[in-house]
Amino acid sequence: MQWLKLNCVHRLYLIKGWDETHFGKMGSYYINRTFFFDVHPPLGKMLIGLAGYLSGYNGSFSFQRPGQSYETHNYLGMRGFCSFLGSFLAPFAFFIVLELSQSLSAALLAAALIIFDTGCITLSQYILLDPILMFFILGALLGMVKFCSCADRPFSSVWWMWLSLTGVNLAGALGVKFVGLFIVALVGINTAKDLWKLLGDLTLTLEVFLRHLTARVLCLIVLPACLYFLIFAVHFTVLNRSGSGDGFFSSAFQSRLIGNNLHNASMPEHLAYGSTITLKSLRTAAGYLHSHWHLYPEGVGVRQQQVTTYSHKDQNNLWIIKKHNSERDPGSPVEFVRHGDIIRLEHKVTGRNLHSHQREAPLTKKHLQVTAYGTNGTGDSNDYWRIEVLGSRSKVKVLRSRIRLLHLSTGCLLGSSGKTLPKWGWEQGEVTCSPYVRESPSTLWNVEDHENPMLANISVSILKPTYLEILIESHIVMLRANSGLKPKEHEVTSRPWHWPINFQGLRFSGVNATDFRVYLLGNPVIWWLNLACLGIYVILGICAAVSLKRAIPMSDQVKDCYLLLLEGGGQLMLGWLLHYCPFYFMGRVLYFHHYFPAMLFSSMLTGMTYSVLLKFCTRFLPSTLHHSTYMAGMCFVHLILLYSFYLFHPLSYGMMGALAESRDSPMFGLRWMESWEF
Repeated sequence: MQWLKLNCVHRLYLIKGWDETHFGKMGSYYINRTFFFDVHPPLGKMLIGLAGYLSGYNGSFSFQRPGQSYETHNYLGMRGFCSFLGSFLAPFAFFIVLELSQSLSAALLAAALIIFDTGCITLSQYILLDPILMFFILGALLGMVKFCSCADRPFSSVWWMWLSLTGVNLAGALGVKFVGLFIVALVGINTAKDLWKLLGDLTLTLEVFLRHLTARVLCLIVLPACLYFLIFAVHFTVLNRSGSGDGFFSSAFQSRLIGNNLHNASMPEHLAYGSTITLKSLRTAAGYLHSHWHLYPEGVGVRQQQVTTYSHKDQNNLWIIKKHNSERDPGSPVEFVRHGDIIRLEHKVTGRNLHSHQREAPLTKKHLQVTAYGTNGTGDSNDYWRIEVLGSRSKVKVLRSRIRLLHLSTGCLLGSSGKTLPKWGWEQGEVTCSPYVRESPSTLWNVEDHENPMLANISVSILKPTYLEILIESHIVMLRANSGLKPKEHEVTSRPWHWPINFQGLRFSGVNATDFRVYLLGNPVIWWLNLACLGIYVILGICAAVSLKRAIPMSDQVKDCYLLLLEGGGQLMLGWLLHYCPFYFMGRVLYFHHYFPAMLFSSMLTGMTYSVLLKFCTRFLPSTLHHSTYMAGMCFVHLILLYSFYLFHPLSYGMMGALAESRDSPMFGLRWMESWEF
């Protein structure tokens, strides 16, 4: 009993494992209206923040590290919301399988596989995006199969309801994570197949077919798209204060954020010779073109002044733009910088010019070194750069114009490599001159700050981007950051082939015997049963397809089972493939939890496959024993699932004390694979 009390205390007040620190903090940002950046669309975090706000959480908790005490902060609303949505997974699976198979036993087994899975329980009890994502995925699938069941009642109210709910859930899935595209693909394939079937129905007039097509376009394309755009509109409206995410976005984007130095700022609109400017790289989170008095060390290119990128505002970010071959006469009229002009950039603090030459960059091989060279603006011809304005052949506009700087002598482009220099470079970003002249965010810049006493200032508010522009920019930034995700030091990652075999779990919290430990691992009995049933389904599916194609004589019961496998089971198999196979082609870092949407499909497929397999097996027995044997087989597997859950439930609900190697541990003897780390 004492262990149970300690367990509850730790679970409720101390544990914040793994990504709970990440998404809990983002919920706080919504409550505080502070802008941040994440690689996923915003709906999941918005709902977490809303749940916290409605339950009395004020957004003040720091969410710094796993194991941190919540103290008096009211966080239960956010956890409760995720658990609430997670609790729908089993009922959704039940109704999906019931609709596809018309078998109560198969539906109950599919639900049991999810109820007794320790991994699903673990993901559903913390502040995470996964239960929200899986809720919308299964919600869309349920809407799809329910809609298909109403095919004999087209354009009825219930027909419209399920079609619309499918569209709403598609928007929800895509609004939580981009992997929601997989359920969009599944619904799209099913819809195309359905429309093709309707097109071949000669009893339908072309007018009726067009009504069917229009209904699906409205509910499965237009409605989800409108909801998806609305999600981002709310996101941008709520997060209107400057925060940690500013630096990931363009200067024009930042000008709309309250508290950002560009908000309601004023400066000259177009760049002119003699202007003092800052240049911001358009590479995600790269920073500003920067220099300082420190030189490159011996053995690193030429020992000249360092040029880097720096993510903070600083006087060393300021550059003066000058003509390449002359100084501007103070009494002469203002001359604007235009596309194709050859310029020099003089560092304001040190008086040295932006410079490149035929020496290798410090970190990026095949790129050239960029330095600051000369004295009081006097240097050599390697200081000359041609300015190129993308999408325009006119003047350079602050915030909005995207520019490239082409080195005149070498033909390379000034760029940010995204790599971090060693301590001699103050761990700032590497700047290189890239020989690759194709358009890339790494070699694109924009003018952010602009001072010129000879020009009239305008309010930058008139340069703010439109909603469509910030929507497009946010997606470009998210996709770039997502594809570039790399594992952190000592971080446990995994590969797609690990997932179906339950090869390796993930620590949510705790390592030592004195820690409260939660370990994300699927119930191995369930996962290995799912894996076996995937193989059995493939064999049975091939037999069914060949038998039906060759018109082999069979009973009506066997034919019904075969049709069930190919039609209902085929949709679930396709869902599993769509939610699993694409990860083999992703270059980003992958984690065990990415498999769980696919696991839901394999669990539903297991319910159907096991039910059909039992029916086939009972055919070898006397007819009087068919039903009793079938029910005994179903009861047996339910008991096995229940007992396996009893064995492995401490992984989800938490453990303290001895590790699995000790006889005193509740997990003693259950570490069936060496790769499990509980």
